Amino acid sequence: MNKKAAQKEATKITKKINESYRKFLNFRDKSDFQDAERGFIASLPKGMIQNDKGKTVWDLNSYSFLDTEKNPPTVNPSLWRIARLNKFAGLFKVSEKIYQVRGFDLANMTFIEGNKSIIIIDVLMTPSTAKSALEIYYSHRPKKPISAVIFSHTHVDHYGGIRGIVNEEDVKSGKIKLIAPKGFLEHAISENVFAGNIMARRAGYMYGPFLPKNAKGQVDGGLGKTISLDSISLISPNKYIEKTGEVLTIDGIKMEFQYTPDTEAPVEMNTFFPDLKALWMAENCTHTLHNLYTLRGTQVRDAYAWSKFIDEAIDNYAQKSDVVFASHHWPVWGREKLIDFMQKQRDMYKYIHDEVLRLANEGYTSTEIAEMVDSGMPGELVKCWYTRGYYGTIKHNAKAVYQRYLGWFDGNPANLNPLPPENSSKKYLDFMGGAKNVLKKAKKYFDNGEYRFVAEVLNLVVFAEPKNTDAKQLLADAYEQLGYQSESGPWRNFYLMGAKELREGIDKSYTPETSNVDVIKAMPVSLMLDYMAIRFNGQKAQKLKLNLNLTITDLKENHKISVENGVFLHKPGSHPKPDVSLAFDRSTLDDILGGSIKARKEFFSGNIKIKGKVLKLFQLLEHLDKFDYWLNIVTP
Repeated sequence: MNKKAAQKEATKITKKINESYRKFLNFRDKSDFQDAERGFIASLPKGMIQNDKGKTVWDLNSYSFLDTEKNPPTVNPSLWRIARLNKFAGLFKVSEKIYQVRGFDLANMTFIEGNKSIIIIDVLMTPSTAKSALEIYYSHRPKKPISAVIFSHTHVDHYGGIRGIVNEEDVKSGKIKLIAPKGFLEHAISENVFAGNIMARRAGYMYGPFLPKNAKGQVDGGLGKTISLDSISLISPNKYIEKTGEVLTIDGIKMEFQYTPDTEAPVEMNTFFPDLKALWMAENCTHTLHNLYTLRGTQVRDAYAWSKFIDEAIDNYAQKSDVVFASHHWPVWGREKLIDFMQKQRDMYKYIHDEVLRLANEGYTSTEIAEMVDSGMPGELVKCWYTRGYYGTIKHNAKAVYQRYLGWFDGNPANLNPLPPENSSKKYLDFMGGAKNVLKKAKKYFDNGEYRFVAEVLNLVVFAEPKNTDAKQLLADAYEQLGYQSESGPWRNFYLMGAKELREGIDKSYTPETSNVDVIKAMPVSLMLDYMAIRFNGQKAQKLKLNLNLTITDLKENHKISVENGVFLHKPGSHPKPDVSLAFDRSTLDDILGGSIKARKEFFSGNIKIKGKVLKLFQLLEHLDKFDYWLNIVTP
């Protein structure tokens, strides 16, 4: 199954659907292309970035197929347009004292020039790409030292590259200010570690890094090309912004922060530079409709709060700004233009929020509402390039609003306790006359271009009969056409990754790192124990009872751990009569959870002080699951 399968052509129906976008949207408008090139200074050397081991972690050369203006039939023309815009890469001047490196990773790195130093906003996803971004900046601007780094929010493409440009000792000593919104560390870790394995697996679908780069494969990620493929890093901030209106002045650069929780991230902040008349909108305003729910899986975002904070930014900062710039895409220049840009972004989130709740209160379900809101968007909003669904979509954002207020249940008792898919799929097949009959009918629906329904039906066949090759092939064909039609980069990538794995199986030749040692080292001990509780297999350990005292010697922390009824609990303090007691320093805990040393070996080396029932401790460790990245998604 791992043999590379042929990619197919677009059907006549897909071609027709894609051409309809050309009639609906104003492709004659080239202003975004002018803005995306504005201030260009230098391009990415050799078009690629390698890490210190010589591995290529970022390659723009693979996107040379995007150099033609006209889209091929296998790519939605609107997605082709943003894919070409996201290919503009290099060092750019935004305005006086403000520079950006774009196209070196999924996100941008921004440089603010002080009197004797530079302030950097967001540091890309990996140290290798961050280092390359700093190098190209220094190649064309004065080599001033870094005095501060700002993490705008908690997503890994904005903090993961920190060790590529900053020494941790300089942060710990205070020589470099590392500034983040209040709650940054807790949310960055909980999002990327607690659900890290499944989120990373789904991110492989969402950004399509394992798809071929061509007109039948991955063309873009919506926010940028894709994600860089290397290890991430993390250093704990030493300065937190807690509220809107806080002001810092560093090396002559005055910054006023807007604290915007529950917008694009659980905690996020915009930054206004009053002396430079420039407004940094983090990821709250970019050249796309963003995600209220992201397909890789995160907490649902608050559309109402998002629109409110954009409105607040318009009133407090945009009226005094000549440029708005962000952590993705290109800036918007001119006060009238940038205010219009922000107002339409605000209105998009507010409209989706209000319409979903209006329709929900009229009794419509999540799926019905998504169709209704998508087809009923006001023309002034839906025809703007920067409100198109390149990353988020109206449909899945509408479902996100429904989920935030009403949860997964639509109120219909038939959906209250459905059978698991493998069980229900077999019954559906029996009900519909067997797989052969379903496949025969599905082929007719496919020929009529009803790919969404074909996918729905054939998914049942694949889950009932995972070895049914004919069903998998036809389902892959349906996913492929849906991918070709998608305006959203993540939707296209999800469909095409699904098709690829149905045709070829799972290719395990490369496994991303999902539990990064650097992230583990930044975790407070309490969060590390929370992560252990998630890994604890309560079903297998229902009879295990254990009271454990843990002392982290260098931090002088005591934690009491209790295991009973399949539950792993912890809190500060000590059990008066523990079954077992452990004492070691923080670095040893990091090594054990990071996998760099074997727990049993360390116990007997003397580095860990242990008293009590050692076998019970080993029983606990044996019930900590190790997550497999390559779990199935499109098959049982």
